[in-house]
Amino acid sequence: MFGAFHPTFVAFGGLLWKTPWKLSVTRKANARARLKKVDTVIEAVRASGVQCKALDRAMLLPKEHEMAPKDKYTVFSSTARGYRKGIHKVPKWTRLTLRTNPKGF
Repeated sequence: MFGAFHPTFVAFGGLLWKTPWKLSVTRKANARARLKKVDTVIEAVRASGVQCKALDRAMLLPKEHEMAPKDKYTVFSSTARGYRKGIHKVPKWTRLTLRTNPKGF
């Protein structure tokens, strides 16, 4: 049972959550659609006449059509080679606002 040829446990079988190396075409399209939906919500709130600090911060963010593809699909990472990593590698990336990066990166 515990010799050289014992069966391995499932828990020792490698990574459980395997993230792909790059975003698929479908996931890129979904990310763009999500950005556009957020833009429409921000515009609707602005048009309603509501004034708040969160809206002022949201108005400073670039819109989806103003963003470069590099900024849509990657984010700054000080540990990654080239200082960029795929946006899908960020935990909970669908819920975060990742539209701005440091200047020069």
